[in-house]
Amino acid sequence: MTTEKTKLLTADDLLELYGKGVKGELIRGVLVEKVSTFGKHGEVVMRFGIGMGNHILPRQLGRIFGSDAGVRLERDPDTVREPDVGFISAARMPLDVEANSYYEVVPELVVEVVSSNDTRREVQEKAEMWLSFGVLLVWVAHPDSRTVDVYRPGTSIVTLTEDDTLDGAPVLPEFTLPVRQVFP
Repeated sequence: MTTEKTKLLTADDLLELYGKGVKGELIRGVLVEKVSTFGKHGEVVMRFGIGMGNHILPRQLGRIFGSDAGVRLERDPDTVREPDVGFISAARMPLDVEANSYYEVVPELVVEVVSSNDTRREVQEKAEMWLSFGVLLVWVAHPDSRTVDVYRPGTSIVTLTEDDTLDGAPVLPEFTLPVRQVFP
């Protein structure tokens, strides 16, 4: 009986695959391909990005980025994740530092928008993974129920409804965003 080991991919392999039209993330060297998430998902992502960007950019608080900008979380084997929206403060990564490849700095805030292809468990595991690497705040938006789950290290998950308001503490202490504004 023979067993064949799966070849683990590197972050460089993932970049090469992008050039061939393959989209995905690496989890400890294993490719997890991404499929199209469609219109509603994209609208919610943009609403978060616009709301956050309108606060972050004029104040030069840091960088806000989308899912095409991966974050390398581990090496050998490599893990590269792509948040739907991420924020890295200028304190963690000065604004004059160029990012010509994957971010090597863990974001402080991550937004994940649940798509029809995701299971609740997968999204919860992804949020918990972000926290395990030092992310301080994760918002998981559920367009179908129009709710947002808020993850912070060492606390229980809090679910906000359209009648609630997101706050950026401790990452963006003066930032708020009404939940109803992120859903079309």
